[in-house]
Amino acid sequence: MDEVKKLTVTKVALTKGVAALALAGAIASPATAQFRLIPKPKPSPTPVVQQQATPASQAQGQAPARAQTPRASQSPSPAVQTPRPTLAPPQVQPTPLTPAPVVQATPLPTLSGKQIAELRQLLTDAGLSQGLRRMTSTVTLPNDSDGMARAALDYARAVHAGRLDSSDFINDWGLRPAAFDPAPGFADAVRRDRLAAWVRSLPPPYAGYDGLEKGLVTYRAILTSGGWAKLAPGPDLAKGASGARVKALRKRLAVEDKQVSSTGDMFDQDLQDAVLRAQRRYGLRPTGVVSTGTLAALNVPVEARVRQIMANMERWRWLPKQLPAKRIQVNIAAAVMTMFEGDSPIASMKAVTGRPGNETPMLQSRIHSIVLNPPWNVPSGIAAKELWPKGAGYLKAHGYRIIGTGPDRRLQQESGPRSALGRFKFDFDNPYAVYLHDTPVQSGFNSYSRLDSHGCVRLEKPGPLAELLLKNDPEWQPEAIAAQLEGTKTVRVRLAEADQVAVYLLYWTAFAGADGSMNFRDDPYSWDKLLAEKIEARAAVSAATAS
Repeated sequence: MDEVKKLTVTKVALTKGVAALALAGAIASPATAQFRLIPKPKPSPTPVVQQQATPASQAQGQAPARAQTPRASQSPSPAVQTPRPTLAPPQVQPTPLTPAPVVQATPLPTLSGKQIAELRQLLTDAGLSQGLRRMTSTVTLPNDSDGMARAALDYARAVHAGRLDSSDFINDWGLRPAAFDPAPGFADAVRRDRLAAWVRSLPPPYAGYDGLEKGLVTYRAILTSGGWAKLAPGPDLAKGASGARVKALRKRLAVEDKQVSSTGDMFDQDLQDAVLRAQRRYGLRPTGVVSTGTLAALNVPVEARVRQIMANMERWRWLPKQLPAKRIQVNIAAAVMTMFEGDSPIASMKAVTGRPGNETPMLQSRIHSIVLNPPWNVPSGIAAKELWPKGAGYLKAHGYRIIGTGPDRRLQQESGPRSALGRFKFDFDNPYAVYLHDTPVQSGFNSYSRLDSHGCVRLEKPGPLAELLLKNDPEWQPEAIAAQLEGTKTVRVRLAEADQVAVYLLYWTAFAGADGSMNFRDDPYSWDKLLAEKIEARAAVSAATAS
């Protein structure tokens, strides 16, 4: 349980657009998603150029990945983060007579007057469009060649690998962008006079990022036009209602949804359909009734939505420039897990992630083992706060045993149907001691708000996932798994190297839908606000340095 992104034009193949349809309904209603194999799309020889279909990963509140087509890159695509070694590496003594090689920094290229002027315009526009600064912020760029070159390199690092400094990352932001040196690529672009192409090549190579970039334009335009008025509280609004509050609701919905007529004061079928669309965009239960939750989502200021988009754009910069084709993604904020093979989503399920205060960390790793009938070694903090006070009778009745004595004593819950980890545990190396696991309590998956764990990720359908991961292991076919689960003996099944799967725990609260409309989720950990503040602070430092 809880032990704690463009130089190529073709972006999304038609087959991915077809795959997106497989989960189109679930994007609007993630709580109805069940674990299932997603039908493979029919192959098509004709790619769709700049198609904006949304990958099916998004159907589960997962931000979509662009087709993994290599492009000219300033650095090699980093591999998935490998587990930290458990033992310190051997100490190598330097050879006194052989000095270490000195890595020479790429000298700054000399820019022509025309190139300085071109870069000035490119950087001014790109810094804003890529969400690296607010519309109200001003940037004074240098007039000399060296100064402009440094400003260009600063922008390149920010848009490619993130604006944050390593010291800005909080502990639970376990994803880190790969090291990136833009100097060689910049020097080559100056030499060949290809600065605009170089600037275009820098952002993350994903359709999900592109969707946010377009969404940023849309929501900044809304902000410039005055945003939207806050809706007044009152009784629930449903079909058949009329009056001033309904008129205000129409006007509010029409800002984001062009299918809505902004005039009239009747809550008719068209307005109910618009409310349903809004509820799906916000990850709410689609009832067609405007109650407290829907009202709260509609009343989030447009300024906050802009910052939310900026924060999610930054998180895309932390990912590898090519994601593994086979992977598991968990959207922490939406509490949804999606399985990918061949870089297409093949299965999905609901999850339960960490409640505020017990946040599920962002990280990347590899699932290497599945534990059948896992016992639960209770973390000491959970034991002290939640279990020890309940007394020996409760502990015995719920299958806990005390291991050790005195201050070193700890609790372990026996394996079996009562175990808080259920029947399956999916292990991957990470410094947070978190994992994916089963649970004997299925009621939590019925809620649209599923942030209720101590940090680990509970899965609604862990059995089919285990069968999927073990399908190539002749010793652990479904019949063998079922037989093992008839008892309570704990067995750890090590996945073959080829069957180990990358796992990404990600925090997506803003992403574009299949029609290009922005979808938002709550920011339960307040990480969007914190990240936006850090981006703006670093942008201010950069601007002061440049001037």
